Amino acid sequence: MGIGGSIFLIALGAIFAFAVEADLGWLNLSVVGWVLMLAGVAGLIVTLYFWNSRRRTVVAAPVREERVVAEHAVPVQQDRVVQEYREVRRPGPTI
Repeated sequence: MGIGGSIFLIALGAIFAFAVEADLGWLNLSVVGWVLMLAGVAGLIVTLYFWNSRRRTVVAAPVREERVVAEHAVPVQQDRVVQEYREVRRPGPTI
């Protein structure tokens, strides 16, 4: 319903309950006004509850990286074995 709809129902119910003095015989506008106000308050409480629960939820997606390591031939430099490799990082899709 939302906050706007709830406030509208509360205002419309207050108008029917307190400001309108019509006699329809089979329909009591005062009772209709109170019912609309209660529906508006219930809608407002439910909306605020869901907004608060949504704000507390924290979702952290892990960062995925693809690492490609290609090993090449092992060259010798000054009697030491040196291993060369090349690392390529590609950004992966986030979850």
